[in-house]
Amino acid sequence: MDNGICLNSMIPLRDTPDRQGELTDQLLFGEHFRILESQGEWHHIRRLPDGYEGWMKSLYFLRMSGEWIAAHQQKAPWVAGEPFMWLNIENEGMWIAGGSLLPDFDPSTGSFTLSNRHCTVQDKSGVARGMSRGELAQAARNYLNAPYLWGGKTVFGMDCSGFTQILARMGGIVLPRDSHQQVHRGTTVGFIKDARPGDLAFFDNEEGEIIHTGMMLDPNHIIHASGKVRIDAIDHQGIYNRELKQYTHTLRVIINIMDEPQKNHSL
Repeated sequence: MDNGICLNSMIPLRDTPDRQGELTDQLLFGEHFRILESQGEWHHIRRLPDGYEGWMKSLYFLRMSGEWIAAHQQKAPWVAGEPFMWLNIENEGMWIAGGSLLPDFDPSTGSFTLSNRHCTVQDKSGVARGMSRGELAQAARNYLNAPYLWGGKTVFGMDCSGFTQILARMGGIVLPRDSHQQVHRGTTVGFIKDARPGDLAFFDNEEGEIIHTGMMLDPNHIIHASGKVRIDAIDHQGIYNRELKQYTHTLRVIINIMDEPQKNHSL
């Protein structure tokens, strides 16, 4: 089974092997994956370590050995901690999105080597290996007004669980891709008054299904992707949109992911 690493700023993942397939997710620079099946120029892949699957075109990725992938799954990753950062790869450069992975990054030089290619970030201060709750809250605010995009997880478009997955990664935590999976991580916060920056709030529909998530900034405010990335009021009932003068999401539970013992890189 072949393994790969994304070398583009972003590669769309679709639910079928064609351009008309629905966008379900995005691969970011440095993310690892396994190729499960190939159909011409399309590959069905499983991203590591969250296990998310989709179809991608065979462009802008590098095949890596299983040993290399396994070794890097055990390392705490260095992550692009700004919404976008400039990366020089030898004589070329490109923008990479927040949450991109920088394997074997050297913080003293701001550089790393990927398959004999020398890579350097323009501003090494924007690269993180875990963040405090306060730092994570500021990182989240940097995405304010980013447009909503189903399947997206960059500042140019993201959905609610893509947003929380990227923020968790900046905090040094691996989360599954979708909100109904993310809700099973961490520990429950008993009362909303005890919520802290970095805790995740989850919301359900009338059937009890988890349909939305966002990150708490304090016991009274949440930042989330709903139409755009925005800050709204929240209480024990749910999210209150002051512009609409109504509750838009019903609160199910608040989860502390920041202090869970499994702050590592496997699900």
